Amino acid sequence: MRDPHDILIKPMVSEKSMMLMGEDKYSFIVDKAANKIEIKHAVEDLFNVNVVEVTTRMLKGKIKRQGKTQGKRPDTKRAIVTLQTGQKIEIFTDMR
Repeated sequence: MRDPHDILIKPMVSEKSMMLMGEDKYSFIVDKAANKIEIKHAVEDLFNVNVVEVTTRMLKGKIKRQGKTQGKRPDTKRAIVTLQTGQKIEIFTDMR
């Protein structure tokens, strides 16, 4: 099994993710090769919480231009983790 720090890259901080916190849902950017079971175990190991559900989605990177040159932002995989009722992840509680 891989290290949980390799699976969870960083938490997602946006208006929508802050609204989902009221429903005990937390958003993370995760490794593209990680599956839902690995994400669940990584969140449970790192934050000592019980995960009920994990949903994932792949986002394609946008094509950006600067003058003549054209580049592409990297593709990302995002996961929304639903916790058991009443549980919280402490790194997110300070942001509210």
